[in-house]
Amino acid sequence: MEALIPFYEVNEALVAMGAEKLNLCMQCGMCAGSCPWRIVNGPFNVRRLIRSAQLGVEGGYESDDVLYGCTTCNKCVLKCPRGVTIIDIVRSIRAMIAETGAIPGVLKTATGSVHSNGNPWSEPREKRMEWAEGTDVPEFTENTEYLLFVCCTSCYDKRSQKIAKAMVEILKKIGVSFGIIGEEESCCAESIRKIGDEELFTNTATKNIELFKEKGVKKVITTSPHCYYTFKNEYPELGAEFEVVHYTQFLSSLLDSGELKINKPVSKKVTYHDPCYLGRHSEIYDEPRKLISAATDGNLVEMERIRKESLCCGGGGGRVWMETKPEYRFSDLRILEACDTGAQILATACPYCITMLEDSRKTKNKEDVIEVKDISELILDAI
Repeated sequence: MEALIPFYEVNEALVAMGAEKLNLCMQCGMCAGSCPWRIVNGPFNVRRLIRSAQLGVEGGYESDDVLYGCTTCNKCVLKCPRGVTIIDIVRSIRAMIAETGAIPGVLKTATGSVHSNGNPWSEPREKRMEWAEGTDVPEFTENTEYLLFVCCTSCYDKRSQKIAKAMVEILKKIGVSFGIIGEEESCCAESIRKIGDEELFTNTATKNIELFKEKGVKKVITTSPHCYYTFKNEYPELGAEFEVVHYTQFLSSLLDSGELKINKPVSKKVTYHDPCYLGRHSEIYDEPRKLISAATDGNLVEMERIRKESLCCGGGGGRVWMETKPEYRFSDLRILEACDTGAQILATACPYCITMLEDSRKTKNKEDVIEVKDISELILDAI
């Protein structure tokens, strides 16, 4: 076996790029043991990735299948006994690769589209509001209380557009003061940062922050946990000063106050999939369940893996744009778990999860067994 020669300059460079806790790792293996890739026996091994980064050697992390396998689900971070921020390490390695222009082609397409169109779906900026045709969406003005920020996926993906439309109808029925800016908005760029393009993230986030300040935005409701996470945790570093809530938090508070009234509960059994960026990243577990219970008159059944132990859908960290071999699809397992509960509906609260779970519902031939719905769609049906 050929000896590996450590290249510690790479280690130092990664630490400088954000992997500050890289050298705290003692290779205990808790990360690899908790990673969803172990469930499917896939090629990604986070423990090996970290060790390769510590030594600065070619340990496979230049491979697309390995470096871009991480979905940034955060399960390993919560399990690490030394508090190593593993996602920061992955992001720093990807950023180093991105600086050389060596990111996978499909991700280059996504980042290139954000740069030129303000969205990762290779769609014109001018079509950002086509989803709203016929819905009479209010425009955000200086007298509007909330900006409804619709995820790029829900702007351009036909299935996901139902989420945006449902939220508009719900907020209008309740009488919330809200509006949308529209074509001037750009992608929140959370996934772009996880891909490793730090410069594009910073530029895009800065444009959004400046736009929000210009329009007088003080409060934001997001349809995506990814937008919520980056607005709340990453935008403030760039000067953002607005408040942000995910729509499940907002609607849950209106349910508590009596402003959101359930008039016709959905008479179907529903199970819930915790999105990684709503659950493990943001610790929002109870509000979605409260909404589902209210919308179904208590007909919520749980899967085996829930809350912090929830199984990732496989779409985070840029994976939503990458092809995953059938035997490695976490969302396939999740669909089967949902079916095992006897539920007629699998509910979630994330556009990425909707995309991944809908695909798996088809590939596993479960279209006649279970529906996939966003919680906003359930609530709209129930009011």
